Parts: sequence; C-alpha cells; structure tokens
Amino acid sequence: MTTPPQENRYPTALTIEDFKSKLAAVRQKIAAACHRAGRDANTVRLLPVSKTVDKARIQLAYEAGCRFLGENKVQEAFDKWQSLPELADLQWSVIGHLQTNKAKFVAKFAAEFQALDSLRLAQALERRLQAEGRSLNVFVQVNTSGEASKYGLPPEETASFIQSLANFDCLKVKGFMTLACLSDNEQRVRGCFRLLRDLRDRLQQDAPANVQLHELSMGMSGDYEMAVEEGATVVRVGQAIFGARALPDSYYWPTQP
Repeated sequence: MTTPPQENRYPTALTIEDFKSKLAAVRQKIAAACHRAGRDANTVRLLPVSKTVDKARIQLAYEAGCRFLGENKVQEAFDKWQSLPELADLQWSVIGHLQTNKAKFVAKFAAEFQALDSLRLAQALERRLQAEGRSLNVFVQVNTSGEASKYGLPPEETASFIQSLANFDCLKVKGFMTLACLSDNEQRVRGCFRLLRDLRDRLQQDAPANVQLHELSMGMSGDYEMAVEEGATVVRVGQAIFGARALPDSYYWPTQP
C-alpha cells in the first residue's frame, strides 16, 4: 500500500469555509482521542501552525476563528506579525529552534516560545524581555526520541535545567515540548510521548514554586491523535488545517550541526 501524496492527504484551504471545516475536523478528532483516553476535550489546546502560509490565507484563518498561530522560523513569524497590525488580538507561538542572536525578535512580539533547550538561550531571552518590559510563556524542549539530529535537552539533563529556570523572572515556564520520531511504528512514536508525560509527572513533584509543568506540547498533523491519547495538552497542527507544504519538514525542523 502506497502513502498518498501530501497534497492529496492535506488539500489546501483557500476559503473561510475551508478553514472552518478543517478546524472542525481536527477538533472532532481531538475530542474522539480524548474520549478514548477518558479525558476532557477542553484540556487540549489546538495550535494551528501557519509556516509557509501567506498573509491572505492567515487572514482567512483568522476570520475562521484562529487567534493563536505557531511558526517555526522566528524571522518569518516576526515579519507576519509586523505585516498584520490590523489583527491586534492574534497571538504568536514560536515553536522551532532559536539561535541566541535571534532572541530579540521573540522578546518583541511572541506570546509563547516552545523550544527552550539551553541556559544560554534562557539568559538571552531574559535580557531581551527585561529590555522590552515583557514576560514570555515558555516550554522546555526535550529530545525524547534519542535521535542525535534533533534539538532538545536529553531527558536525563532536564531536572537540573528546570531547577535553574527558577532564577528567571521573565520566563514563565508552562511545561514541555517534544518531537516524536518520524516512524510508521506506532509504538516507537507513542514511546516518545509517554517518555515526556512520565518525565513531566516525575519532575512536577520537585519543581520550583515559580515553575509550572502542567503542559505537554506534542503531536503534529500525522500523529496528534496518538499524542492526545498519551496526554498532550497542546497539539501543533499545520498541514491538516492549512494544507500540504511545498518544503520538506527538514527545512522547518533543522537538524543539529
């Protein structure tokens, strides 16, 4: 059995009705996954991911009800934020790897950052946020697949990192984020999600008073239903809402040098 091309699996949304229909379909699948897991669907936040999506279609998604969008490339997100001042209540989550010299962009506009993976980056964000007079919700990225190509903290280093984040006033730690392995083996994928859930449950017990570890951001268009069944509280869904992307995932989820 051959896998259908992405453009057939994820047709492009071109109208407000298209977006409403796709958002409803994803939310229905989230609700069904919650039902299977004995969870309340209201405990899962859908984060539509608008990477590669142009301004016109972002406006359509906004008209369809989107008020929070995720972007991998901070410069792309920043440019979109600047070009859409009329959408004043549209918030942005930066979900991709961030170099410290680009922390200034995140500090200016983002409501959320989901890829915190080093003390050096935390320090750069804190300095920039203090200068802007802002705070930022952050998720700590953990490499649960064990793949050397992926960014994120090794699970065994996460506990000490969480303790160090108590010293940052502008970073509001909300939980963890991970990318599962890209595999047709469901148990391997679920294993990545379970590892993050178990890590969260264990570290919650000794987390500093000003560090919250309630959230689990895991699952994308191809695996978000499994992620919800394994405890995700945020799912990052792009292609299933906006349509197939022309560029490969490797462009937006770069590998370690």
